[in-house]
Amino acid sequence: MKISSKQIKEKANELGFLACGVIKANIFDDYKENLDKRIKSFPNSAKLHESLFNIVKQGDDAKSIIVFTQRHNMYKVPASLNNVIGKVYQMDPRVSYSREQQKNALFEDWLKLKGIKILPSGVPVRLAAAKAGLGKIGRNNFFYDLKHGSYVWINARVVDKELEYDSIEEDIALSSCNDECQNCVSSCPTNALSNAFSMDRSRCITHLTCFEQTSINKDTLSRMGSWLYGCDVCQDSCPFNKDKFNGSEDYPLLSEFEEYLTPDRIIGMDEETYQNTVNPRFWYMGKDNLWQWKRNALRAMINSSDKKYHSIIKEHANHGDQRIREIAQWGIEKLLI
Repeated sequence: MKISSKQIKEKANELGFLACGVIKANIFDDYKENLDKRIKSFPNSAKLHESLFNIVKQGDDAKSIIVFTQRHNMYKVPASLNNVIGKVYQMDPRVSYSREQQKNALFEDWLKLKGIKILPSGVPVRLAAAKAGLGKIGRNNFFYDLKHGSYVWINARVVDKELEYDSIEEDIALSSCNDECQNCVSSCPTNALSNAFSMDRSRCITHLTCFEQTSINKDTLSRMGSWLYGCDVCQDSCPFNKDKFNGSEDYPLLSEFEEYLTPDRIIGMDEETYQNTVNPRFWYMGKDNLWQWKRNALRAMINSSDKKYHSIIKEHANHGDQRIREIAQWGIEKLLI
């Protein structure tokens, strides 16, 4: 059964995706080159960046990449989660019951029905979307839809069929990201952003809150503020994003999780509650890493300088887990309590 790129795009539009593009697989030599540059610029992040080389290794069966986008700025951010949980993780389109994931499933089923095999290959999705002409890349490394800003989610599927390809977009930089605008760089709390279109991943708050398993230096801890999972600072400070996250819809079931996502609830949370309630929805830290949530919660308490947390901080200075204990001890030193 012969299927055309035009039909694929029409189906994506019918399902309500923002945009869809089709490009040839194995066109990411520049991605590899940029990773090499980052490794040289930020040797502390070398291992973190080296792991990304795997997402451009595609087999002989990989012929085409179908890229499609959808927005999440139609939703509203609960006040209690603002500057606490990154927006895209609150409105995660990968959650099985979300309408975004349901659209993804319908699209995949339709592709398979048309005889297209979806391959288990990785894709640098931001670069793929920009190359397909669906938007641009900002100085903060995020992909920007020209109507909805960076508040979009990108999906890409590597498939086994030769298709008609879109012209590859060479100028992928957001035009407003010039030398005169340094908002994202100057606002980054931990100085993870420095040069345009580059980043020290080891200093990024999203990495530090979700993935970092080792000790974090005291200066960086102080700069991480109240974030428990992810970070929005470089996106929210971007002039191009102004007034683009102003939705009024409630994200399905988010209110049911909201009560669990406070420093107080997390610091006192038991393993069963975590594994059955929080981790299935916010899974980056892993089912056995409640300690990491607790470390984040304790650091947020300390950075708030709120005296109501002093007794909790002092109590955790004798915690059985050294990773929790060292944060509490840092807090006692910082707050002079």
